[in-house]
Amino acid sequence: MDSHWNVEIADRVAVVTISNPPANALSRAVLDELSELLNQLENNAEVKAIVLTGEGRFFIAGADIKEFTQLAPAEAEAMSRSGQALFDRLESFPKPIIAAINGACLGGGLELAMACHIRFAAVEAKLGLPELNLGLIPGYGGTQRLPRLVGRGKATQLILTSEMIGGEEALRIGLVEAVYPAEQLLAEAKKLACAITQKSAVTLRLALESVHNSVQLGLAEGQEQEAKKFGEAFATEDMKEGVAAFLEKRVPQFADK
Repeated sequence: MDSHWNVEIADRVAVVTISNPPANALSRAVLDELSELLNQLENNAEVKAIVLTGEGRFFIAGADIKEFTQLAPAEAEAMSRSGQALFDRLESFPKPIIAAINGACLGGGLELAMACHIRFAAVEAKLGLPELNLGLIPGYGGTQRLPRLVGRGKATQLILTSEMIGGEEALRIGLVEAVYPAEQLLAEAKKLACAITQKSAVTLRLALESVHNSVQLGLAEGQEQEAKKFGEAFATEDMKEGVAAFLEKRVPQFADK
């Protein structure tokens, strides 16, 4: 079966590109393929970081609206829960995922991007949650993640007005971490991913888990888990190599163990 996700792996970075013309919509089939792809990438020891982007002028312009005409309310709720679970997995994925938002990033597309660990956007990108224009609300975690990223007031404004914002405004309000011209975006995302791959895969996982805990747990419990993971890091070969390299003033050669 042909997939709507193209994968290229080089220098331990997997560049994952959605290809579902004309707008890279997230149909249920596309989401199922993404779930299986995550299984493959998680189990591939040659991949330490992931860049996720879109083909053509779109990142992901939303869900496949045609599918909505076939859903009863109970089915819609089940679809929402399934999408939430998938995006929760993205957010808690043990390998860093960088969204390279190359174009329109709307609805489910923005909800997916917000579940990634880091977001870069093209200046020309358009980001928004337009679900209220359809008589709906965001259903894949958008009402929960957007306030955490940009604050409750701004998130409420964007959701209630269905306003689309450009890359520069997304950077200003904290929705993305950096903005580049479209022709430079993917190269910059790959550059960041390659810098990340120089670290130990073990400590990348432990750090991602700890950061994820910051939004899932209270401060005391989050710090308790951080201390445990700090101890886990001390038990690794890579910790010994990292400390030795520092003392010997050389670049560490991590074995991901």
